[in-house]
Amino acid sequence: MLLDRLHGAEAYRAVLAFLVRQWRTRLPLVAGVVAAIVGSTLADVFLPLFAGRLVDALSTADRTAARGDALLAFAAMAGLGLITLALRHVAWALVVPLTLSTMQAVAQAGFHRVQRLSTDWHANSFAGSTVRKVSRGMWALEGLNDTLLLELLPAFTVLLGTMILLGLQWPVMGLVIGLGSLVYLGIVVMLATRVIAPAAQLSNVWDSRLGGALSDAVGANAVVKAFGAESREDARLARLLGKWNRRTHRTWMRITWSITAQFALLLVLRTAIVGTALWLWWTGAASPGDVAYVLTTYFVVHGYLRDIGSHINRVQRGVNEMEELVALEAEPYGVADRPGATALAVTDGDLQFEHVTFHYAGHETPLYRDLSVHIPAGQRVGLVGRSGSGKTTFVKLVQRLYDVTGGCIRIDGRDVSGVTQASLRAHIAIVP
Repeated sequence: MLLDRLHGAEAYRAVLAFLVRQWRTRLPLVAGVVAAIVGSTLADVFLPLFAGRLVDALSTADRTAARGDALLAFAAMAGLGLITLALRHVAWALVVPLTLSTMQAVAQAGFHRVQRLSTDWHANSFAGSTVRKVSRGMWALEGLNDTLLLELLPAFTVLLGTMILLGLQWPVMGLVIGLGSLVYLGIVVMLATRVIAPAAQLSNVWDSRLGGALSDAVGANAVVKAFGAESREDARLARLLGKWNRRTHRTWMRITWSITAQFALLLVLRTAIVGTALWLWWTGAASPGDVAYVLTTYFVVHGYLRDIGSHINRVQRGVNEMEELVALEAEPYGVADRPGATALAVTDGDLQFEHVTFHYAGHETPLYRDLSVHIPAGQRVGLVGRSGSGKTTFVKLVQRLYDVTGGCIRIDGRDVSGVTQASLRAHIAIVP
């Protein structure tokens, strides 16, 4: 399976590249979401600045002189709050059609591709697992859109804006916030990609197997009953559930330890920022309002940093849940239309096998070797033979569900390998 080759950073690249391709087809919506959410976030960045000015105005001995400054700071805070509210609403309103249209397109494309994968692929894949991969990937995309555009993007905007704003006034404070945030983000990304992701990938594989076992057992219940195999299916499901339980427990415990580590890092960062603010006050480089500004800024940054850990974990889970769907997109068709293929127009229905050789993948002995058959138009032919002699394969080759190894098959003189499969199968039907 292609999925077996997708690990770590490669899986992230494949899934995120897939998501970017979806965004490119919806650029106006994506641009609207980005502009609105960045604008609302910048309002959050400037809010602590005016909170600090308000504190300075309120702490001034001459209340009459400071009244104007206080009212101006208050009006700025109220205005920024309204801007944040309005722009966030616009961003969330725009992300709804963006996500719904993307989910619809991804589900449709996934189904389209699965329908056209080779007969061998379907024979070796559980239908229930395939359905689970497509549906889980579709819903994971909804979470990735929200997390990347509405949560991670504003979080990074706040961090960058705060670092610049504080750094312009106190370079040491900008350095503390910048370096602390980079260390925190680096450790969080490492935990998500190197610790949680491998475990989550395995638990998702067993989740797909569990879904496939349930779906196929229920779908084939008549056969199960016919053989009195209910107890066997119960035991089989119990084994799968046991494996799924162990894999999922490991994943969830890694997430739990990761969250604890993130909160410990935030505690260290908070101590460093508050300590720097006190040092600036002791040295006379900051007023009480400045300290209030720094503390308010920290609470804003803390909220975004704390949530960044959760957002990165959600991105990691979304990537793990989408990688099976992305792997389906890269799965080769097996039998595909050749370049320049044209539609088949059957006029008479004359069928010829010309020196056809064919063997299934993995079989050394050909099923057919130099087979030549001519069935004139209008003739009715019955194929008789023992099981496995190639009766069904004969018709499947006519439909080009498989490509012949040698020779060719012609309908009304046209080689079926040079016509579109849709037109070929529109003329030839199998009722199994």
